[in-house]
Amino acid sequence: MAARAPGLLALYGIGPNTAALLLIAAGDHPGRLRSEAAWAHLCAAAPIPASPGEVTRHRHCPGGDRQANHALWRIVFTRMRSDPATRAYVERRTKEGKSKAEIIRCLKRYVARQVYPHLRPAAD
Repeated sequence: MAARAPGLLALYGIGPNTAALLLIAAGDHPGRLRSEAAWAHLCAAAPIPASPGEVTRHRHCPGGDRQANHALWRIVFTRMRSDPATRAYVERRTKEGKSKAEIIRCLKRYVARQVYPHLRPAAD
């Protein structure tokens, strides 16, 4: 795993099991993931508008790889517990009136964006 995606384990909150789940979700040919947005859809972390009226809110797309989504959830909860920057983000967004579910949705999307470049094989 370290040879396949060396930078993945260096990211905060990602251990060997979580990294393995993400690499499995990316598949044997990560080149098929055209963009970071395609990766987010694969992980079911892409935002979809879910606004009933005057309130603007989003939800995650219902499809995608459940194991990859769970891996993102693990990373987010690890960071919410022990990463000072993530804890400050959660506190700030809570003061803005965001619910915990909305904050977690935003953090999962952020983690998907952060993980994507590490899934591609290193250039030889």
